[in-house]
Amino acid sequence: MQLTREQFELIEHLLPVQRGNVSIDNLTVLNAILYVAVNGCTWRGLPAKYGRWHTVYTRMSRWAQAGVLDRVFEELQVLNVLRVKIEVVHMDSTSVKVHPHGTGALKRGAASHRQEPGRSRHQDSSGCREYQARPRLSA
Repeated sequence: MQLTREQFELIEHLLPVQRGNVSIDNLTVLNAILYVAVNGCTWRGLPAKYGRWHTVYTRMSRWAQAGVLDRVFEELQVLNVLRVKIEVVHMDSTSVKVHPHGTGALKRGAASHRQEPGRSRHQDSSGCREYQARPRLSA
């Protein structure tokens, strides 16, 4: 899904005026945002023809916080230019469960549980393990 120059001119008034040294125009940024939304790729996976991914992401983030993207996508749907509903999906540790092996837990019967011969294991209150040599018998 790409916006043409004619479609962009219909919504251009909703976008903030870019000031300073702008390397990527607003049409390219909008097309890059649509590319990520439609293809589900990461920002780092954005093709080079859209410019630096971080520049696109930063501008998208500012527009999203200011409510600009909501107004733009609503206007595109009202004008029947774009028939896409973009929703945010948030995942965190409460919704994603990790297998015990992925958290660094030791496996059952792992060799690290065995004591070294001739040494005894002691653990202090902070959880650090110390190894002390077994006392030698004097002759």
